[in-house]
Amino acid sequence: MKINNNNSQMKLKHLILSVLTISLMMSCGTENPSDSEFVLTEIEPENIIITDAQFDLGEMEFDSFTNQPFHRVIKTTGMLDVPPENKATVSAYFGGYVKNISLLEGQEIKKGQTLFTLENPDYIQVQQDFLEAKNQLNYLESDYKRQKELAKDNVNSQKVFLKSESDYRVMLTRYESLKKKLQLMNIDPNSLNETNLRTSIVVRAPISGYVTAVLATKGLFLNPSDVALTIMNTEHMHVELTVFEKDLAQVAIGQEVSFGVQNNPTRYQAIIHLINKAIDPEKRTINIHCHLVNENETALFTPGMYVEADIYASSDSTMALPKEAIISVENKHYVLVNKNKTAEGYELDQVEVQVGQINADYIEILNTHEFTAKTEFLIKGAFNLIQE
Repeated sequence: MKINNNNSQMKLKHLILSVLTISLMMSCGTENPSDSEFVLTEIEPENIIITDAQFDLGEMEFDSFTNQPFHRVIKTTGMLDVPPENKATVSAYFGGYVKNISLLEGQEIKKGQTLFTLENPDYIQVQQDFLEAKNQLNYLESDYKRQKELAKDNVNSQKVFLKSESDYRVMLTRYESLKKKLQLMNIDPNSLNETNLRTSIVVRAPISGYVTAVLATKGLFLNPSDVALTIMNTEHMHVELTVFEKDLAQVAIGQEVSFGVQNNPTRYQAIIHLINKAIDPEKRTINIHCHLVNENETALFTPGMYVEADIYASSDSTMALPKEAIISVENKHYVLVNKNKTAEGYELDQVEVQVGQINADYIEILNTHEFTAKTEFLIKGAFNLIQE
């Protein structure tokens, strides 16, 4: 194949002559230059000859077309986050003064661990009411059972029996209600008695995780509606992405996502798990929920990190060559084809190609019909060869 571009031919000739000049300078004073010296010889403007020694010295390689996947990529941004069940805001069910608290942001805690202590004299009243209800319940239960037996034998009136049953059930309800309150106060109802009433209660961690904010201080009166601290469990991290409305039709559950975080060249993989059904009316965007492919990478991230992501919306496979095999000159693209193997080396033919899609390592070749399946291309060393 001939190149009609005169400028390209002149540049190629100039490059080859430059290499010849350098080689002659290196071999100045030597009658028989070494075969390892990199000398190119022009046959035609499109052709280059290299020796076997030059081929080995340049660590060059030949290969044919390979079938490679190419993706239609949707570029987007988002952040790392955790699901709602992995977040907790801690407050008290009962108001009280903060007696003890010694937590710092970033501190790791376990579920059930004591976070802080509250103190309030009103706590005694709940315990007192519970013990009184417990004692009355024992009496009313005995009386109810006795009246029930007497009613069977028609010894007492039905009215007396129903009154004893009502009193018993009302007190049972009160007893169970107070028992639940004590459990919310982290007081064991079964161990409570008249001698161990307390004015302070402890607040325990509802989940395991890390303290992300401490809003309570010692001596502060904490109302039931006040948030004392927040906890976040980072064991299950996910990626929340924002996709524009115009790209929504190309996005589907199960598609692969490649993302990176700032100041880190490493790319991580995720899978689209959920797609929101509501579009933001102002931004015209929709949220995409993605799960990490490797959950072990969770420890590398912090919730709230900004991410830049590529969604592989669609993919197809086509014939391609490595990027290193393509040489670009004045908006045209060329490859070096193994035209002929000689006794001394290789005769390479410079041929123009039409390129298409590009991925991380390969470039699609559109005019593959102009070559055969056995055509060999210089896939390593072509760029350096022309640059020399």
